[in-house]
Amino acid sequence: MKTLHSDVVVVAAGPAGLAAAITAAENGKKTIVFEKMSTAGGAANMGMGLLGIDTHIQKRTFNDISVEEAFNLHMQYTHYRVDAELVQAYFSLSADTILWLEEMGVEFAGAFRYFRDSAATWHIVKPENGVIGPRAAGAMIKAMVSRAKELGVEIYYETPATDLIVRDGRVCGVKAVDAAGEQIEAHCKAVCVCTGGFGNNPEMIKEEFGLVQGKDFFSIQVPGVEGDGLRMMWKAGAQKYGLNVEVIQSVTLPEELRTLSIAMFQPNLLINQNGDRFMNEEYVSNGTFFANAIGLQPGRCIYSIFDGAIVRHYKKHGVDIVSLVHPDTHLEGFDSAAEQALQSGSDAFFAADTAEELAEKLGIAPEKLQDTLDEYNDMCACGVDSKFFKSHKYLRPITGRGKYYAGKIFFGAYGTLGGVRINKRCEVLDNENKSIPGLYSAGTDANTIYGDSYNFMLPGNTMGFAVNSGRLAGFAMSDYIDSLEEESI
Repeated sequence: MKTLHSDVVVVAAGPAGLAAAITAAENGKKTIVFEKMSTAGGAANMGMGLLGIDTHIQKRTFNDISVEEAFNLHMQYTHYRVDAELVQAYFSLSADTILWLEEMGVEFAGAFRYFRDSAATWHIVKPENGVIGPRAAGAMIKAMVSRAKELGVEIYYETPATDLIVRDGRVCGVKAVDAAGEQIEAHCKAVCVCTGGFGNNPEMIKEEFGLVQGKDFFSIQVPGVEGDGLRMMWKAGAQKYGLNVEVIQSVTLPEELRTLSIAMFQPNLLINQNGDRFMNEEYVSNGTFFANAIGLQPGRCIYSIFDGAIVRHYKKHGVDIVSLVHPDTHLEGFDSAAEQALQSGSDAFFAADTAEELAEKLGIAPEKLQDTLDEYNDMCACGVDSKFFKSHKYLRPITGRGKYYAGKIFFGAYGTLGGVRINKRCEVLDNENKSIPGLYSAGTDANTIYGDSYNFMLPGNTMGFAVNSGRLAGFAMSDYIDSLEEESI
């Protein structure tokens, strides 16, 4: 048994854990971090950037939004079913956090919208390869690790935490085991758990949400994100609270066929497995709205229907909806990608010469699919969506010119959200809403600020909450430790 002593122990070295560790160390607290994996960053290594409100970067491009505006937008979006004090503390700190990261050497490509109707709150990290896209935030993680080491933070990799040490109602340490199998006890005055939820734990996802990974749910599975921290906190008396998933539409096509996914995420006809249209397709740009609608359909999957004429239009004029995650504009390589998918026998992409043939491939009654196509095409001819009121500019008939195409889209998620309840100081609360002395949580484990639906109107929110709540926890742990030392004098 190896015994360590520290002021603060942080469980997991993702953006929340690193922010908590750095902040505690900047306030003069000896800090240890236990990281389950061989590298830091967790899900952030696949991300792009974080939310910032009223920042100097936004002001430079006249995209500024005040804390008051963002706060009111968020609280109305969530119907006030979230902790307003926590939201206010996070949003108010976010501009300073951007400066704090820049002082570490993090560079930002700018402040961006996720899609047209969202605010420009997404501060995307300037990528090392110069191309804005997934994994850009890896550069931020490197800078944070460097800053932590500079401050003397000890990071133990491949050393998962296994339990919290609780004495006289206070959390005062963490048990862990290193790569060699040696048991470790780290004694401290405050612990912050930041393990990122349980998006890579199919059994726990099924238990908590009734969703079956790979069947009616396709979560991004980040190695190591398996709910360890939540189970430790629940065992220590933490209130089980706010469990949710950060939903998104998902396809099972390989990355090299992404041009097919781009075509499928356009505002064309969407139908469920019964052959019924179910939503205004222009809202596919908002991943939360789109995925919420998919989640209500039979089998939690749907089909995007289009034809060769629409593909030709996109090749010539560009697609209707472009985002920073899906930046392709003209369906480059669509024909070869379609052929590759069809030759592979994919069950996620289909082509047919007739509507009847397409219906058979999709397992839908041919007469039902034809009725749905006829109704939709009649509305296209009139230029008025009398059913779901989609904008007329997206009403393009589907007649099968150059083949009918269909892509299968599933209910998915970036990962889970929440699990414990915290206050504005990131103190973990028990079942009576009282703080558990010495126990703090930040990031996804404690992210309960979206109610039932993630807020894409203020993009960068999950990573923004991780870094800012980590800082809030770091400040609070430092104050708590100072108060303990004053009591002992």
